Amino acid sequence: MAGTILSLLMLAGIALTGGGIYAIVKRGDRKRGTLMIVAGLVMFANVAITAIPGPDLPVLEKDGR
Repeated sequence: MAGTILSLLMLAGIALTGGGIYAIVKRGDRKRGTLMIVAGLVMFANVAITAIPGPDLPVLEKDGR
């Protein structure tokens, strides 16, 4: 299920980034285009944070004793 969600986030990020470029170039709407590009980049960052494994934290695994 997580793989499907990450795939959908990637597709949405590509669509937002492409739509933002289209809005800036063809329609001349810089504000909306920039916001769409930023939203797409945030989606890519979220996928990267979720997909890249981090270091194991043994401190969190202890029961506090």
